[in-house]
Amino acid sequence: MSFLALTAGSGISLGYWAAFSFFVILALAVDLGLFHRESREVRFQEALTWTAVWVCAAMVFAFWVGPRFVPAWTPEWTTKFVTGYLVELSLSMDNVFVIALIFSYFTVPRAWQHRVLFWGILGALAMRGVMIWAGSELVQRFHWLLYLMGGFLVFTGAKMAFAGGDDEGASLENRTVVRLARRFLPFTNAFDGENFITRVGGAIRFTPLFLVLIVVETTDVVFALDSIPAIFGITKESFLIFTSNVFAILGLRSLYFVLASAMGYFRYLKYGLALVLVVIGLKMLAEHWLEKWLGTQLTNVSLASVIGIILVSMAASMVAAWRERPDGASK
Repeated sequence: MSFLALTAGSGISLGYWAAFSFFVILALAVDLGLFHRESREVRFQEALTWTAVWVCAAMVFAFWVGPRFVPAWTPEWTTKFVTGYLVELSLSMDNVFVIALIFSYFTVPRAWQHRVLFWGILGALAMRGVMIWAGSELVQRFHWLLYLMGGFLVFTGAKMAFAGGDDEGASLENRTVVRLARRFLPFTNAFDGENFITRVGGAIRFTPLFLVLIVVETTDVVFALDSIPAIFGITKESFLIFTSNVFAILGLRSLYFVLASAMGYFRYLKYGLALVLVVIGLKMLAEHWLEKWLGTQLTNVSLASVIGIILVSMAASMVAAWRERPDGASK
C-alpha cells in the first residue's frame, strides 16, 4: 500500500498533508531564523510562554482548524486528537527528564542546548513520520498487530513503574550508539562553541556536541517505541496520529526548559505515565468488548482517564515536594 493509498483511505487528501507539513516547516524556520538565531540561554518565563503558545496552537487546530477546514473531521476526531496529543505530550515529559540527564552528563552549556534540541526535533519529526506511516500500513494489513501493541504497552508500563533510573547517567557512556560513534567517527576532546563539526589541523572532526545530538536522537527512537503504539490505542486515523505527534514534538523544546529546572516536582509522573501506558494497552486488548459496553463514549472515557491519571500524579508530586521543603520542615 502506497502513501497515496493510505491518505485516500483515511479520508484526508494529500493536499491537507502538504498544508500541515508546510505549517511545520514554516514554524521551525521562524523559530530558528527569527527567535533563536543566536545561541543563548532560554529563560524559564520565555520557555513557559512558548509552551503555552504550542499548547494553544494544538487546541486551535483541534477545535477550529480541523472542524472548519478538514472535510472528514468530526467531533469524535477532536476528542481523539486531544487525547492523543495529551498522551504524546505526557510521554514527552519523561523524555525531557532523560534529555536533561544527557545534557548534564556531557556538561552541555544551557546556551547551546536549544540548538541540540532543534536539530534533534527535526530528526524526530522525520523518524516519527516514517514510523507512523509504517505502523499504519502494518495495522491495516495485519489487524492482530494491535493486540501485540497492547500487550507491549502493558509490559512497558509495568517495567517503567518498577524499574529504577538512578544509574541511567552512568550507563550513557556504555550505550552501543556511543561506543560505535566514538569508534568510527573522529571526535575532538572539547566543545567548539555550538558547532557540531570543526577542523583540527586541517582535518574535519566532530565535536562532543554532535555526540550529544546522536544520543538525543536515539533516545527519541526508544521513546517512540512506546508513544507510537500508545497513539494507535487511541485512534487508527493516520492524519490524527501524525498531527498530534507533531504538535507534541514541536512543544518539546520549550517544555524541556520549563521542566528541566523543576524535575523534583514531578517525581511521581513516571508512575502516572506507566499507568497511562497500561490503561491504553488494556484498552487495545479489550477494545472489542469495551466498544460493545461503552459505544461512542469509549473515546470520552479514554480522554478522561488520561487527564485524570496525569493530573493526580502531578498533584501528588507537587504535594510531596512541598512537604519536603526546608521551610515547611522547620514549622
